[in-house]
Amino acid sequence: MTAKDKLSSSMPEGNAPRFNARESWRIFGIMAEFVEATERLNAIRPAVSIFGSARIPPDHHYYILTEKIARLLSDSGFSVISGGGPGIMEAANKGAYFGKSPSIGLNIQLPMEQHSNPYQDISQTFQHFFARKFMFVKFATAYVVMPGGFGTLDELLEAMTLIQTRKSRRIPIILVHGPFWKGLLDWFRDRLVAERMINPEDLDLVQVIDEPEEVVAAIFKHYESRGFTPLPEEHELMLNL
Repeated sequence: MTAKDKLSSSMPEGNAPRFNARESWRIFGIMAEFVEATERLNAIRPAVSIFGSARIPPDHHYYILTEKIARLLSDSGFSVISGGGPGIMEAANKGAYFGKSPSIGLNIQLPMEQHSNPYQDISQTFQHFFARKFMFVKFATAYVVMPGGFGTLDELLEAMTLIQTRKSRRIPIILVHGPFWKGLLDWFRDRLVAERMINPEDLDLVQVIDEPEEVVAAIFKHYESRGFTPLPEEHELMLNL
């Protein structure tokens, strides 16, 4: 029996049309997420997206470091975007919330319910990861990546891939806390570069910075000769992201 035969025999007659109809209507829900989020976030630029683990407690060094970075960014005029949940996401929103610029949380509905942290001036909830990830990229002037797990690595590699393939504009991607990232960067160099999976210059897409003040300075340095507003060609890239 082929895979097609197995699928046909396991699906009760009449279910397929109903399933296809649900899939079609689901597209409108996805479109609504994109439209609503774009309208709500359009005025927040310039903004910095901060990523990191949801499992970090408030007394952890990473939490305290993230909160300080976010506060400096907020006081410097950057809105701060996080995933809206606990841990480092909460630290990012908290630092921005008590600063001068908006604190934004892009929350996600999960089977293991993720509670939203209370430090959000703007809170937007998503059902679909890809719509949420699009908003992180679309509105970010820079990425600040704190220590984290699979979700953090997913956001990091997505941004690196989009910039490497020139599907997105070049923005600073800053990894904070060198000892945490050293093993991954060594592996990139020893395996991906050495075996010609990526070009050596692709590693220049990221920079490692440990001090909060230097994080802010690096973002300003990147834009000092051109301003934060996307250039016309960059705007076209973002429309086709």
